[in-house]
Amino acid sequence: MNNRIAIVTGATSGIGRATALRFAREGIGVFAVGRNETELSRLSDECSDLAGEVRAFRADLSDRSQTEGLAAAAVEEFGRLDILVNAAGIIKNGSIETTSLEDWDSMLNINLDSVFHLTQKCVPFLVESKGNIVNVSSVTGLRAFPNVLAYCVSKAAIDQFTRCVSLELGPAGVRVNAVNPGVVVTNLHKRGGMSDEAYEKFLDNAGNTHPIGRAGTPEEVAELIAFLASDQASWITGVTYSIDGGRAQTCAR
Repeated sequence: MNNRIAIVTGATSGIGRATALRFAREGIGVFAVGRNETELSRLSDECSDLAGEVRAFRADLSDRSQTEGLAAAAVEEFGRLDILVNAAGIIKNGSIETTSLEDWDSMLNINLDSVFHLTQKCVPFLVESKGNIVNVSSVTGLRAFPNVLAYCVSKAAIDQFTRCVSLELGPAGVRVNAVNPGVVVTNLHKRGGMSDEAYEKFLDNAGNTHPIGRAGTPEEVAELIAFLASDQASWITGVTYSIDGGRAQTCAR
């Protein structure tokens, strides 16, 4: 993995941030993409003594004009591109009766449309390097859950996107996989409107809903992403890989 170059979206928090750090420790150059300039700066500072160089790139992936030139900017900075990790995502509660069209559009825009757009722009560079893509999906892509309709649909779409693109890019030597985490301790749900008190109850309940008895950590998911992005996974493509403490095996609670 040393000397390879990766784009990591959602790099200012959660799984994206943990992945950027994991890559930098491995000696991978990271083009870290996020909206929060302060957190991007903190990430760069934290990685300053690691083997891989991290260069921050502030972008709002909901703005297609900003996504348009992102891949080319990474290649201009580092000279090549070997890995794309689509980790940016948002969540909001809502059922078929309560989800507003605005919320539906915003979740599909970030969680699916931006992944399509950025991946499309990265393909020529990844074909050249025979690189690979890892998409961050969710257990909600594999199973249905109430009151998170748009999020479930967006992640199910990412799983199918992963499978379709793996077939299309396989002959060019580009692998495409996804990870499907269960509940992971990040800021995702709080940014989606969950209060601190509700989030603590949500995490406590993860002990009941996950057979292993706890929520996961971003670092655990980052380890799987690093494996799938490495040559150790050179014969793995089109996989949606559960990392969820057994959550996908359980019935709804």
